[in-house]
Amino acid sequence: MLAVTAVSLDSEDPLSGLRVGDHPDPEPRDGWTTVRLRAASLNHHDLWSLRGVGLAEDKLPMVLGCDGSGVDEDGNEVVVHAVIGDPDYRGDETLDPKRSLLSEVYDGTLADLVAVPARNLVPKPAQLSFEEAACLPTAWLTAYRMLFTQAGVQPGQTVLVQGAGGGVATALVAIGRAAGVRMWVTSRDGAKRERAVGMGAAQAFEPGARLPERVDAVMETVGEPTWDHSLKSLKQGGTLVVSGATGGHRAVTDLRRVFFLQQRIVGSTMGTRDELSRLVRMMAETGLRPVNDAVLPLEEAEAAFRRLADGNVFGKIVLTRPA
Repeated sequence: MLAVTAVSLDSEDPLSGLRVGDHPDPEPRDGWTTVRLRAASLNHHDLWSLRGVGLAEDKLPMVLGCDGSGVDEDGNEVVVHAVIGDPDYRGDETLDPKRSLLSEVYDGTLADLVAVPARNLVPKPAQLSFEEAACLPTAWLTAYRMLFTQAGVQPGQTVLVQGAGGGVATALVAIGRAAGVRMWVTSRDGAKRERAVGMGAAQAFEPGARLPERVDAVMETVGEPTWDHSLKSLKQGGTLVVSGATGGHRAVTDLRRVFFLQQRIVGSTMGTRDELSRLVRMMAETGLRPVNDAVLPLEEAEAAFRRLADGNVFGKIVLTRPA
């Protein structure tokens, strides 16, 4: 089969380890099934994997990709849930100590075929295209969990998203607006601020700007450069949800502000299959759709990775395969 694989790891030059070419077809384990992929989307997780974060040398070559949609062995159109947990674990699979994501221990979705546990398949509604559905299992699911599970955001509240343009950030704005939440964003890029407002953000600010008022929750994926501003932007009793640190992870926290104002700092990683099912239904019923920066054939994966690495992306990059 055709696949996009990591064949070596390099923290300084991650794309040097990227290969697009033939790879053995997957061999499903007991309780697993195979999906013929029609679309898969890129995430920063794929770049981190090529740098050796979360992916070990002894697992190479590894098919990259967490997100995908396609057709299962019975001809059903499905979305692939990327969190692979212990089959004996009960409860929230994101808290399973043995969990992994596709492309860390098991081959991922940037290929013709992917093997996953049968329980990891979510039905794809006819209202969603394969390209749209392939954007949901990582960035959009992360955004959904951050807003509703971890922050408990309610309609009418105000949420600040640090950084506009990335897959999680655009998903946060779109999902929040669809749920009746006033969404604010920050970005260094004026064009991205304009696009964020165009897709539903109520206001957009430069990083570190003084806000018109403090917010109920902050969605943080940047980390160190925006961390202090995030805490200062919160109301008393507000919640800061962090799911990434693309700008650095060694942020300094003024603990006096946290305890005196009773602020909550909550970590968030991916989401559960049940949350993905609810997100998929929300998309189908509301008409909400992902923002795609580019849709390319899988054969052009190297160009897609370079586009992602350059950072000039607004929304998701999707790679497709023919029916």
